[in-house]
Amino acid sequence: MKRFTRTPEDFTCSQCGTFVVGDGYTNHCPSCLWSKHVDINPGDRAATCGGAMEPIRLTLKGHDHIITHRCTTCGHERNIHARDTDSTKALLILSTRVQ
Repeated sequence: MKRFTRTPEDFTCSQCGTFVVGDGYTNHCPSCLWSKHVDINPGDRAATCGGAMEPIRLTLKGHDHIITHRCTTCGHERNIHARDTDSTKALLILSTRVQ
């Protein structure tokens, strides 16, 4: 079974209002880091929840920064890689968040 579907989509962030041009790998707003619970497997758009995915922590795995999102509707958590286009300020704020 295919676990990733590249789905290029543009969207307006429901959290901060930033217009985001998607490249098929974009799954969160680069300005505020929030996402939306729309996938079961990345890119499949098969989740029916649709809740807002809050960035709750930033961890380092090797040389990669990993953002953990938690759905504010159902509690589902997902880890994703931070991207070069993500706001440095938003990543810094997330990294200092007390768990």
